[in-house]
Amino acid sequence: MRSFLLPFVLLSLGLAATSSDPILSRWTVHERRSNIPSGWALARRLDASAVVPLRFALAQSNLENLEEYLYDVSHPDSPNYGKHWSAGKVASTFAPSRQSVDAVRTWLVESGVESHRIKLSGSGGWLEFKATVQEAEDLLHTSYNVYGHETGAEHVACESYHLPEHLKPHVDFVTPTVHFDATLSKRSGSGQPLRSVGMPSSGNGPKTTGELLDSSEFGQLENCDKSITPVCLRALYGFWYDPLVPQKNSYGIVEYTPQSYVQSDLNMFAKQFGPKLVGVTPPTVSIDGGALSSNQTFTNNGESNLDLEYAMNLVTSKQNITLYQVGDLVEGASFNNFLDAIGDDYCTFEGGDDPTQDGIYPDTEPGGYKGKEDCGTVKPANVISTSYGYNEADLTVFYAQRQCAEYAKLGMMGVTFVYSSGDNGVAGNNNTCLNPDGSQTADGKTFNPTFPATCPYVTAIGATQLSPGKTIFDAEDACEDTISSGGGFSNYFATPEYQKLAVSSYMNNSRPTYPDNIWNSTGMSRAYPDFSANGANYVVAVDGNFTHVYGTSAAAPVVGAMLAMVNDARIAAGKSTIGFINPLIYAANFTNGFNDITNGTNPGCGTAGYNTSQGWDPVTGLGTPKFPVLLSNWLAMP
Repeated sequence: MRSFLLPFVLLSLGLAATSSDPILSRWTVHERRSNIPSGWALARRLDASAVVPLRFALAQSNLENLEEYLYDVSHPDSPNYGKHWSAGKVASTFAPSRQSVDAVRTWLVESGVESHRIKLSGSGGWLEFKATVQEAEDLLHTSYNVYGHETGAEHVACESYHLPEHLKPHVDFVTPTVHFDATLSKRSGSGQPLRSVGMPSSGNGPKTTGELLDSSEFGQLENCDKSITPVCLRALYGFWYDPLVPQKNSYGIVEYTPQSYVQSDLNMFAKQFGPKLVGVTPPTVSIDGGALSSNQTFTNNGESNLDLEYAMNLVTSKQNITLYQVGDLVEGASFNNFLDAIGDDYCTFEGGDDPTQDGIYPDTEPGGYKGKEDCGTVKPANVISTSYGYNEADLTVFYAQRQCAEYAKLGMMGVTFVYSSGDNGVAGNNNTCLNPDGSQTADGKTFNPTFPATCPYVTAIGATQLSPGKTIFDAEDACEDTISSGGGFSNYFATPEYQKLAVSSYMNNSRPTYPDNIWNSTGMSRAYPDFSANGANYVVAVDGNFTHVYGTSAAAPVVGAMLAMVNDARIAAGKSTIGFINPLIYAANFTNGFNDITNGTNPGCGTAGYNTSQGWDPVTGLGTPKFPVLLSNWLAMP
């Protein structure tokens, strides 16, 4: 992890981050929050006699080797390509050292905390004890405040905290401290749940013009510039494939409650485009009380219907698609709740869930899920597609770092993660941009990257379009119809090794002329997307009607379907799953598997955004897939 995190001060953007502070010589600032998030305001000091559960997340062993381990099983030149690790090997490799446990415990005892009060988690991942606010403030050299939200909710946090210098290599973070994107309870008196501030997808769902469509023109290839259907996608990318060993393969789609599919809509779509799927219900894994909402609206049903209608059609009726429905109808959930369910070590990895950002179960709210948190209860599919995301700036550096490491660990186990790159070009969700103090507003000027797309260990998918008048035989353009393909440069993560040549080439040949203070101009950060697929004019059945839908959230499950079928072919040939694909797709002998996109931009933040260019660019990545070429290339790998 430390190998891929950008140097603090976040390069040229000057956004606030962890740094040292000349307060006391043996103490350093461990984390600092740069601004109060939108909707919150300082209410009062927290009473010194109040009690908080103080948690110290212990640094994991071997994280400095995380990237090396991942590349060892995913880089095309490695003799161990495809030799993925077991879950047990991953967990034991990254367990905290005894030295870290002893160092933190000894400091706490020497600071006056009785040893019997200090508890070590079952996994050895964190130390916790109940502290008075006065104790916590003395230990961390900080001040705790209560912040009020415009909804009436309250949250405990501090602006920064300190640790002795010798503990810095042993502690990744402490809670409660600066982690501030609070999960809010339902509005007082409304009877309705409130979307979590930290919940994925706010402002990042698919878009629609609301136009109701006449089905008489569907399925005709000459109309693909007006309406994208499954046959259009197959023709554009040569994606004609019949599964060989579907019982040995798996493809998962993740949805976060209240987003829910409607079976009658799936049937309506199947009747038009894939009759064998009429009546087919996706096998559903409920995570932390995940349930389907009965409230039918485009907001609730558009994403899930889109994902399932296209994914199920493209992998055909032979291949089951697993739906991971995450979070109950009251509290909802975050990406970390899903990762908890598919990895038992993650529930306590670096301290477990952050109650200020993740759904915490059992849910005590009326109607909430009363069961235990799902932890290591779900086997991950070989390919997992997710069409949700945050703005990178919504999260603390640690929160993003922690989650990104888990994607790497799952990649080591042979799992492929596909994420949509966002629909607002260089702006963030809800078209917000960054200000110099790190806050986000609609009138901000600085480009605002999205997460998890900026994590180097997922595959980020942008969007293209078949522009009016073009045919399936013509080159696509960057999507600028209704949405703009999300893309740019991370403010948190450094350029991964596999991407350095592509980023360097773009910077040398197509470098933007914007002032350095509105984009990450260093050429040293993770760039996204990795590649793209069509994301405009999708015909989707939603709430009993066909309508056009747009978004990178449309492109992601299409790419996921292709990768799932590559796995099918490899499994049938007695080979491993493809796992983490990025080192391979950027390799010189793989770039022939993409159609280069050289027309269009991704506007946002009052600018035209970045330009497409020859080769990789921060609008459409490497381009769009040539499925037959990619399939052949992957089958040639061991």
